[in-house]
This record gives sequence, C-alpha cells and structure tokens, in this order.
Amino acid sequence: MPTDVRAQSRRNFLRFLAESPLFYGFGGALVAGAARAQDDAVLSGSLKWDKVITSPEQALNVWDFEAVFRERINAGHYAYMAQGSDDFGTIGANRSGFTKIGLRPQRLVDVGNVDLSVEVFGQRLSSPIFMCPVGAQLMFHPEGEVAVARAAKSKNALQMLSTVTNYSVEDVAAARGGPGWFQLYSTSDWPSTERMLKRAEDAGCTAVGWTVDIPVRNLEPVSRFDRDNDPLCQACHAGMPTNAFEMRHMFDGVDMTKVRMGLAGLTWDYVDRLKRATKMKVMLKGIQTREDAARCLEHGADGIIVSNHGGRADETNRGTIECLPEVVEAVRGRVPVFVDGGIRRGTDIFKALALGATAVGIGRPYIWGLGAFGQPGVERVLDLLSRELRIVMTQMGAPTIADISRTSLELP
Repeated sequence: MPTDVRAQSRRNFLRFLAESPLFYGFGGALVAGAARAQDDAVLSGSLKWDKVITSPEQALNVWDFEAVFRERINAGHYAYMAQGSDDFGTIGANRSGFTKIGLRPQRLVDVGNVDLSVEVFGQRLSSPIFMCPVGAQLMFHPEGEVAVARAAKSKNALQMLSTVTNYSVEDVAAARGGPGWFQLYSTSDWPSTERMLKRAEDAGCTAVGWTVDIPVRNLEPVSRFDRDNDPLCQACHAGMPTNAFEMRHMFDGVDMTKVRMGLAGLTWDYVDRLKRATKMKVMLKGIQTREDAARCLEHGADGIIVSNHGGRADETNRGTIECLPEVVEAVRGRVPVFVDGGIRRGTDIFKALALGATAVGIGRPYIWGLGAFGQPGVERVLDLLSRELRIVMTQMGAPTIADISRTSLELP
C-alpha cells in the first residue's frame, strides 16, 4: 500500500486525464474543468486497477464501466456524454453535495429481509432506481434505447425515454413490454408536440416529464468537434443523414426546418395545456427551488423531478441533492418528488430517499454500462446500485423504502 494515498490518487487521476478523449480532443483546454468534474474518479475503484474489466460480471462499482466506455466510445460521443455547462461546476456540485451528508447507523434492527421495491404512479418496481432520458443512444451502442428497454424489462426497472431518442417510443415500448415514461422537449408547433404526446400515450407511457431547465445553455466540449470537417467525426458519421432529426424518430413526419425546439416564450400556462392534452401524469423536470415547486402545484403538476440535466443545464454550482430538501418542503407530500444528478453509489440513493425523494434517477452510469457491454452492462449497473442500496439500508436499520427517514442523516 502506498504511504501517501493522496499522492498516489493524484498520480492515478493525472493518468486518467492523460488517457481521456477529453484531453486529446480539446487540446488540453478542459483539463481544469475535467479535473473538477471527474474529481470522484480519484477515489473510484476503476482507477485503482491497471486492468480494465472485460465483462460486466467483473465490475465492482459503476465507475468500472466508465473506463471501458472511455476506451470504446468515439471521443466526440464521449464529450457529448461527459460535458457540462461552463466550467463543470454544477457537475462537481452534484457529486460533492452527497459527501456533505453523513449517515447515522441504527443497530439491532430486524433487517433480515430488506425490500427495495417501490410503487410509482401505480406501478410496482423492483427498486427506486429509474433510468433518466438520454438522447441519441445509438452513439453508444447499436441497439441504443432498445437494449436499455430490455434491461429495464429484465430488472423490472423504469425507463424514461428522451424526445430525441434514436428508436421510436413504439419500438422501445415493445422491447420493455411494460409501462415507461416519456420526456418532452416542447416545440414551436403545438400540433407536432401534441402528436408526440399522443404517440407516447398510445405506446403505454404512464407519465410525461416536460424538461424546463434548458431554454439556453453553454456546452463547450462537444462544440470543439467539427462534424463536417473533423476526421474523427467523419469516421463515425460518414454516410449518415446530415439532418440529425432524421435519426430522431419522434419527429417523423414533422418538417423541422419550420419547427423550433426550446422554451422561448413559454410560461406556466403551458403546464395547463399539457394537462388538457394527455391522460398521462404530467411532471416538470428541471425544478430546483421551492418557489417553482409551489408553482408546479398551482398548475396541477402530478410530480416534480429535481434535476439540472446532469450539470448540463446551467452553472448554478448547486447539486440537486442540495436543492431537494426545499422542493420536498414546499410540496409537503402532495405529489411525488424525484431527483437525479450525480448518483453513483447506493449511499447516494439512500440519502436522496431519506430527504424525501420517491425514486432516484441515474443517467451516465447506465450509459457507461450500455456503451461498454450493451444490455448486460446496463443490467449490471442496476444490480450493483441495488446491491449497494440494500447494504446501506441494512446498515441504517431500514428494512423497507418506507422505513428510510431523515433520522438516518447527519446534515450540514
């Protein structure tokens, strides 16, 4: 064992940066930002071993998949997945927020049968872990969202499908074989938006999450790749449609030269419009304050997703776990509150549930699993996080999700 663990960790981290597509793809311009964003990698198991795993079963934690993902995925696609707003401060805050919260174990509680199952909008799931919407998953695996759907079916997990999915909601629903959720990016053409809602509803989606946190944003990493002229990009995109929407099948039949995506000009009245347009539960994704949580309730939202788009929406330097308590306080149990952002361990999930979340979303971890090994990689990520959650529930004396409470937390 090294006598100076911090120094050894720093050397491992510098090696990580030197090998990263972020470094070579951007000429080193983002090293400082990447250092903050990937600070957790210093302590991750994947960086303590020289050998990269060769099968999902070898993974000891979700970070083990990141190393394989980094080796296998084109640098531009890696940048798309890893990028954050401005200087990556919000990505860093998503992780550091969890480290500020301590745990208070309870001993000699009967935890001989720990039950992770949870009911969400009438659907019984094996665990409170759901898979957040991530767009264009063909970047990471040939089966993309369909492979994720099969993993969700295998593990009885919830999958939330992105508007900018490569596979249609119908294809994903068929692979999942059960209810899912649909994430909505609004468009400037209401009939087109309404059509997407109808397709999602007809495909069996039980809830729609309207993303409200990215009217504009500053994402520099992927912009450093010129798809038309960069040989690295052309090696991947040669022969593919020049219009990205041709590969986003929720826009089939929509003339996107005349339709814009985004939130410009939209207000809270749009929530009322969504409620009238669909039978699905209507949630708002991207809420971070008590004031907006109260407005959600005023307009009849059926649920709230506390999210900052994985640190990609804005540079607030506030982690979602830090935003969660004020949202939960404003809601007072009237609708379920979900949270995503920076979840990497079972302890993270436990802390979010203890602060009042109904369920917890993951994004990058299951994408690492998908890019590394396809469906089996996604399944293993879900298994590892469930295993870790079961361990911490046992340690905290909480045999069921309902038994998890704030009394187990030491808050800053």
